[in-house]
Amino acid sequence: MIISIILSLILIGLGLLHFNWVIGGTFGFSASLPTKENGDRVLNPKKIDSAIVGIGLTAFGFFYILKSELIEHNLPEWIMKYGSWIIPIIFILRAIGEFKYVGFFKSVKKTDFGKLDTKFFSPLCLIIGIFGILMQLLE
Repeated sequence: MIISIILSLILIGLGLLHFNWVIGGTFGFSASLPTKENGDRVLNPKKIDSAIVGIGLTAFGFFYILKSELIEHNLPEWIMKYGSWIIPIIFILRAIGEFKYVGFFKSVKKTDFGKLDTKFFSPLCLIIGIFGILMQLLE
């Protein structure tokens, strides 16, 4: 139950950060986007992109609240079963990355984003993934 609550807080917090960007907030926005060595952004997300990611992260956070059984729910068992594997796999794949700009195995490492990704973003994704799998295995 503790792991579920920790995961839900992390994911809802990340979702709120993305919603902050939707309404015009700038905290952490530029640092969260991968760049080429020359400083050009690899991604130029629109507000709708941030909203979609925010909805997804918040939904994942609420999934873990339901998983903690603090709130009763009537979701089909298959949603809880498959969601318990799909969510951690998404975050482990994010931690591994796409081998150029994002993840532990990226080749572009010396940009501001690359350094933050190595120190914070990828480890956080790996922790989310490992905690999610641990929850499933310990169930």
